[in-house]
Amino acid sequence: MKGCMSTDHGIITIDPEVIAKYAGSVAMECFGIVGMAAINVTDGLVHLLKRASLTRGIQVDISEENHVTLDFHIIVAYGVSISAVTDNLISNVKYRVEEFAGMPVDKINIYIEGVRVID
Repeated sequence: MKGCMSTDHGIITIDPEVIAKYAGSVAMECFGIVGMAAINVTDGLVHLLKRASLTRGIQVDISEENHVTLDFHIIVAYGVSISAVTDNLISNVKYRVEEFAGMPVDKINIYIEGVRVID
């Protein structure tokens, strides 16, 4: 569902793909995140997504009341604290998506799909 807001000048409609793209770029700025993950359902394999296709690792749901729920499938760097990385991701994404879209973020679910050693 698309997010809709009514203003004095008309109606603003935001596609979930736009929010996913923005949230993905914010997530990639967070320390300890190597990238987004795409899961091949038939093989059960996890693939690291390129920067151009980050939105495949993020699912955005917008409720009737224009509240946003985000699901992230991420790959983290080896040796970092997962709780520190996820806390940082949640706080950064929540603040910046709410500022960007003007809609409250109710829930952010994070699925750690893998660990990678980075150079």
